Amino acid sequence: MRTQKIQYNIVTPNNFLQSYKKDNEKIDSQRNTHMSNPNFKAFDNYQAMLNKANISFKGYYGDQQPAKKLFWNLTGRNDVYEDNWTNEHLYQVGFKKWVNASPNDLLKRTPEQAMQSILTLVKPPYQYPGIPPCIYSPSYGDKWGRHANYIEINPRAIAKYENGQVSEGLFQVMKLLPAIPPSPRSFANCILLSQVFPSTYGDGYMDGNGLYTANLHTGISRNLTSPGLYCKMGEDEQVKAFNDLAHLMGFKTGARMPLSAGQLQVQGRGFDWWKDERAYIDACKNLVELGFDAIYFDSAKHVVDYNGYCGVGALPDFCQMQRITEAIRRETGRSDIAFIGEKCNDEYAYKEMGMTAGTHWGQADDFGSVLWESRKQKSNRDYAGGPEVSNDNDYGNIWYEQRLNRIANCLFGYDHIADKLPTYMQINDILPLSNYTNTHEQMERVKEMRGSDAWTECERHWDGIFNTDWPAQNYRNDVYHLFEHVMFR
Repeated sequence: MRTQKIQYNIVTPNNFLQSYKKDNEKIDSQRNTHMSNPNFKAFDNYQAMLNKANISFKGYYGDQQPAKKLFWNLTGRNDVYEDNWTNEHLYQVGFKKWVNASPNDLLKRTPEQAMQSILTLVKPPYQYPGIPPCIYSPSYGDKWGRHANYIEINPRAIAKYENGQVSEGLFQVMKLLPAIPPSPRSFANCILLSQVFPSTYGDGYMDGNGLYTANLHTGISRNLTSPGLYCKMGEDEQVKAFNDLAHLMGFKTGARMPLSAGQLQVQGRGFDWWKDERAYIDACKNLVELGFDAIYFDSAKHVVDYNGYCGVGALPDFCQMQRITEAIRRETGRSDIAFIGEKCNDEYAYKEMGMTAGTHWGQADDFGSVLWESRKQKSNRDYAGGPEVSNDNDYGNIWYEQRLNRIANCLFGYDHIADKLPTYMQINDILPLSNYTNTHEQMERVKEMRGSDAWTECERHWDGIFNTDWPAQNYRNDVYHLFEHVMFR
């Protein structure tokens, strides 16, 4: 077991330590053997409080290890306790585990509890939970994106709302991860964040503009990061820690990137595709360096087909898009990066453009249509256009039965599992949003939902954002059953 590299002594009260030694004849060198001892927990929590207040994380063997650093800064300790709440809400299929709980209950848990929940789910049998020294993205081969389920989550919509400010979106997404079915054996579930870079106006505030903008090379959005970690963890480390925890759960991760010049800025100035192509490539490379495995390109269809374009400003041309995707793969050394194109169909041009998957191709309501597209595109192992359960324009007017039917068709619409099409959905296809909001509204602006049983501003929002009535809970159970039946195909 690796321990923290301590560079100076930590002072603990002698009388507390003497009392502790009287209750225990000796302190075992492996502290985890005493995890169930209440005296030990009292001592450990007291020491953690001192650590958290007086010293900062110094790294492990010269390696910062973001997930460990995050846990240290949240708790002041290295030891991870098993989360009993997680075990009480366990949904298990073979060795795959997740929790079955109301999303508003998950959002009200602390970041420490969320981390311990994830680590409890992924720990080996008959062992205590812990954070591995090295965390890698789950391996599904270089072509994993051709078959993946992409699940988009809007961090700002579930972030912490306080005094008109929006923050800690990454923590809130992290709290929901245990309730999302992990990747099946044969294909990956990929968590897509709708925002990583700051929006062009009002970032970090409730009156900020929509998530269809990005101010490149100005750091990470304040909607995502935690003010309590400033001067303790860099914003890039917070993103890396999130990706590490998602990878531990068995997910791939990705981020949305606009392509319309009018929706982009570079350090606060206007964006021009002929001048700023290099800046765009570097921003995408930065996403990969932060640990993301996929990039979703908003409006990618219109690089080839300009009909129906609703964005603002110019798009890159076909050759530029080829250069962008090729440069990202070459310069990051990641041949497994998945590029998803919004509304891209089965035309060969999108493969030539460097895309891995297209969305909204094939009728998700019709099993025969999904099966037909699977058969038609199965010879292309590099790219496929796939169906959608819903997208960011979902206005919440789809019946639960229709959503379930779409998910079932997307998960089972093929002759052989190797021919599965990529699928796109929103978090509300798994955890339904409240009847009083919808995905498009949440993407366009921040809307605070008001619940009735909460004590704080953010808790009122969390009570209101998701639907927790019995039909919604039954729907969530039905979604879990669908994923259960595909888990080991």
